[in-house]
Amino acid sequence: MTAFDPDKEIPGHIAIIMDGNGRWAAARGLPRRDGHRAGADSVEEVLRACGDLGVKYLTLYAFSSENWKRPQAEITALMGLLAHFLKEKTPVLMKNNIRLRVIGHLERLPMRNQKQLRESMAVTAGNDGLTLVVALSYGSREEIVDAARALMIEAKAGITDPATLDNETFARHLYTADFPDPDLLIRTSGECRVSNFLLWQISYAEIVITEVFWPDFRRPHLEDAIGEYQRRHRRFGGL
Repeated sequence: MTAFDPDKEIPGHIAIIMDGNGRWAAARGLPRRDGHRAGADSVEEVLRACGDLGVKYLTLYAFSSENWKRPQAEITALMGLLAHFLKEKTPVLMKNNIRLRVIGHLERLPMRNQKQLRESMAVTAGNDGLTLVVALSYGSREEIVDAARALMIEAKAGITDPATLDNETFARHLYTADFPDPDLLIRTSGECRVSNFLLWQISYAEIVITEVFWPDFRRPHLEDAIGEYQRRHRRFGGL
């Protein structure tokens, strides 16, 4: 990785696929839930680092729509960890001027989690520092289909003219309509795929893959990824 330079451009929006919790736990002879618990510590450190560095948006892939296929015991543990995190960390979000937003099919979450998420988003809505976007019960293909469905309904009602549909109009119907596209996508654990995450939004994001499992990911790893981003020349399809 290229050395990080705090005086060079810092990506305004970083998205992270937090991968490797299960393998981290397995390597230590621990249950998978312990890997998820350890991963929560990485979330807190990355939040602090992004705030310090002036990152405006941080999107974390916390639970995919495909993750509902996992064993029920693991899902229950993850939902319990989410509940604990929201209870313990919402005051931390307030202290650090962080606004919480969530994208995905939240109606599939347990009612307790839905209630806590709504409360945390309401409490932090006035914060104007870092915006933390958590993707929960999220799948990018579902998001794109939902946007297409909404546009079809609008077209049928005469609200939208299909002949005028363009990228900007379509993007306004995505879950992320209020956020800029990611500048940098980081995936931990060495896997080289995007796993149905922000497929539309990462069209021109710089992608950095790190071998580090998410529970071991700390500020130096984030700075390494930003250093690699700073080394690259973003062309957006041009020369």
